[in-house]
Amino acid sequence: MSKASSTVPSETPKDGDRANLSRTFKYLLATQFLSRGIPFIFNSWIVRHLTQEDYAVYAVQFHLFVTCVLFLSREGFRRACMRADIKFEGASAKDNAALLKVAWMSFPLGVVITIAGCVFVFWWQGLQHSDPYAQAILINGFACILELLAEPLYILSQTLFLLKLRLVVETLATFSRCVTMYILIVNLTNMEKGIVFALSQAAYGACIFLGYWSYFLLFRAYRSSDLIPFRLGHMMNFDKQLSNMCMLFTLQSFRKLILQEGEKIVLVWLDTPYNQAVYGLVDKLGSLVVRLVFLPFEESSYSTFARSASGQSPNKSKNLGRRLTEALKLVLLIGLVFLAFGPSYSYCLIRLLYGQKWSDGEASTALRYYCLYIIVLAMNGTSEAFLHAVATENQLRRSNNSLLVFSLIYVALNVLLIRSVGAIGLILANSLNMILRIIYSAIFIKHFFQESSSFSFCSCLPSGWTILLLSGVATLISEKVFLDRENFWSSFFIHFCIGFAFFCTSAFVIYRRERPFINKIIRFRDHSD
Repeated sequence: MSKASSTVPSETPKDGDRANLSRTFKYLLATQFLSRGIPFIFNSWIVRHLTQEDYAVYAVQFHLFVTCVLFLSREGFRRACMRADIKFEGASAKDNAALLKVAWMSFPLGVVITIAGCVFVFWWQGLQHSDPYAQAILINGFACILELLAEPLYILSQTLFLLKLRLVVETLATFSRCVTMYILIVNLTNMEKGIVFALSQAAYGACIFLGYWSYFLLFRAYRSSDLIPFRLGHMMNFDKQLSNMCMLFTLQSFRKLILQEGEKIVLVWLDTPYNQAVYGLVDKLGSLVVRLVFLPFEESSYSTFARSASGQSPNKSKNLGRRLTEALKLVLLIGLVFLAFGPSYSYCLIRLLYGQKWSDGEASTALRYYCLYIIVLAMNGTSEAFLHAVATENQLRRSNNSLLVFSLIYVALNVLLIRSVGAIGLILANSLNMILRIIYSAIFIKHFFQESSSFSFCSCLPSGWTILLLSGVATLISEKVFLDRENFWSSFFIHFCIGFAFFCTSAFVIYRRERPFINKIIRFRDHSD
């Protein structure tokens, strides 16, 4: 695309901050904290007011439907359009129009996928239009359409680094969904719970739609013709290279979806509502750190890697190597903390949040395994973000082919393990799948830096990792020796104090050894990369 002529101001950093990972991460972290933290607090309440069957519908079945539709419809466009060369200091109307023409292709694709998804669920479940579950599926489909109507504006805002906009819109939408569900559950006790969940999702979609459109039309002085830049006689005049990249990433998203949501597909297909509820509970709790930290970090890392790789700086390889090292070190450090302390405090956490009914079942054991899964999930997200940001079109095609192989292995593992160990089997299958993808990304990274000494995998391991592993062993012994489930509160206090002491010791040792790195992470505004 052409260079910008700065006719529209944008809320973005100066030239020296264009690849500012820390600034992007800060806003995305705040977005995830509010849009995921609010539902987490609400989830602690709703779990106590739903049957296990209703919670399975809320946490697994409807979540799976909405995620599949939206991920297939828009993920490829988000990935490709973030690689578009729109300048931060302001994009011209021509640049915006070229981007939006391609971004709007996600809407008709999304409509087709939404209809296909509704038809499939109706056929698979043998539903009639009068069934409450069928009506809930249709409402969820409508909610997806509302979000897809805002997708081109979301892509434009992300490309222009309007990070505060996403923070505000997603926070308001999340709050609207939770309030809607609370009001309906409390005041309309006779309403089918599936309808309640679907209406709350529609409230979320409506807020997303109104938020982005209101901002660009009212506060950015755009006209509707600017945001829908199609003209008679020029309908097919769009960026062919960018649209081809979108299609490539969209094809990849079908394979990534199997890898990302395959366990829920197998769970809904083969397992009982109880195991669905257990997995949904553990997934929402265990993946909170993934959504709050790793997801925004992966998005900001991808953006930073893509911007850095698109330049022609003679130090490009060195800068990419340094940023990749810092990104992997940070996610490894966070993952090791959860690996050390998560398994020994899983039972306590579920007991405190959801009560003894859930903690004494399979949920606490599943959460222990999920803590082991978190660290490989963190490594995979960042390493794949680098691959997708810097790979050529041919390398992306090879990556797609590898994802297909991993998808087949992953589905087979899910089917085999769910029959033997239930929800825990899904977590183990996920972990093995992530390890395979990490190996593939590591091979790519090694070849990418083979002519440079700017990156080494050994340099990504944070100093002091051994003290974390020793702390993990000590807290597991503490749980076995001191924690009494029948006399929970008094024994929990002793177990908690031991864990807190080891955590403080580990934090002190790691800070002493990694002080420059940790200070750089803390001082978001004091460095430009």
